Amino acid sequence: MTDNRPNGEDCIKALGDLIAFDTTSANSNLQLIEFIKSQLEALGIESRLTFNEEKTKANLWATIGPAEKGGIVLSGHTDVVPVAGQDWSSDPFKLEQRGDKLYGRGTCDMKGFVACALAHAGDMAKRNLKTPIHFAFSYDEEVGCTGVKGLIADIVENQPLPIAVIVGEPTSMQLIGGNKGGRSFRTVVRGLDGHSSRPELGANAIVAAARIVGFLDDLHQRLRDEADPDNGFAPPNTTLDIGVINGGTANNIIPAQCAFNWGFRMIPTDDIDGLEKEVMDFIANEIEPALKAISPECGVTSSRLFDVPALLTDEDSPAETLLRHLTGLNQSMRVSYGTEAGRFQKAGIPGVIFGPGSIGQAHLPDEFIEISQMNECSDFIGKLVDWAEDKGF
Repeated sequence: MTDNRPNGEDCIKALGDLIAFDTTSANSNLQLIEFIKSQLEALGIESRLTFNEEKTKANLWATIGPAEKGGIVLSGHTDVVPVAGQDWSSDPFKLEQRGDKLYGRGTCDMKGFVACALAHAGDMAKRNLKTPIHFAFSYDEEVGCTGVKGLIADIVENQPLPIAVIVGEPTSMQLIGGNKGGRSFRTVVRGLDGHSSRPELGANAIVAAARIVGFLDDLHQRLRDEADPDNGFAPPNTTLDIGVINGGTANNIIPAQCAFNWGFRMIPTDDIDGLEKEVMDFIANEIEPALKAISPECGVTSSRLFDVPALLTDEDSPAETLLRHLTGLNQSMRVSYGTEAGRFQKAGIPGVIFGPGSIGQAHLPDEFIEISQMNECSDFIGKLVDWAEDKGF
């Protein structure tokens, strides 16, 4: 144990530093990563970076404590969603306190958690930790949890496998043991244009796309009817979404192309590969033959945009066991949004989702986090540090 440990005020100061970096997913996060790296270096903590192909974005990995042992990962993404088109009452990239709330883009999703981890780094470095604590700060979570793939691959190849990961998404400091995954596609239907007065001479791409969309909706309804209502998810079934569609040029021209984005938000126990195959088989057997009968140039192509694995609940995992021990929480809940926890789990690193702030604030204008949540997260990390020093695994 130590006196003068970091507190909520230290975490809020760190949050202000992080909010000042505009790390919208379309931008580079390198300035933020270099800032964090320099802060850790000043404490004698080394960082390891992994980059995207263009070297415009980076993940950061840092270990505090015995490097030869697996430890506990504190994982957070550094990117945020855009503010364009949103009506903010204050500068979204300047932390502003109003009453008991802190406003700014990323306050809850999820720089609040990252800030708490960084504020405690100095205290961690002073301790004689028996179990190491790792920082894993990634890029491009908001666009498909893509950045963390390289970070995890580097961990598996070059580091002792961690015992558990805490993904600090905003859960209002409640223990989340499972989340839905996501798999998204873009489907392009190629028809044959012509004058709309002779539809039999063309192939209407919009009509073909509509049949696929109808199949997706029917599949959605079937999964809803088959779902276990007591599995903890809301809604309890794998869902399908169709979010973007466009096609055609004029009312009197047979549309030669129609494209739409669609995807699954799947519960961990569903066979997502099997469900994807159902859709692709329908397209191959029911849609493409009629199109190609008009012209061999017609057809349908589907490309996968991203694939985020679900987090399968494991109430006996080291991650859940540790969180229950440190917090006294007994109930492990489920959420329908995706996180990086499933990627860690597939790599053999059990995880939980646990962090400050409400997911109800994520992505909204005037995003905020309550000061009480920052204080609670700071207290939790202090308990984690005490545990890693006094006991550990």
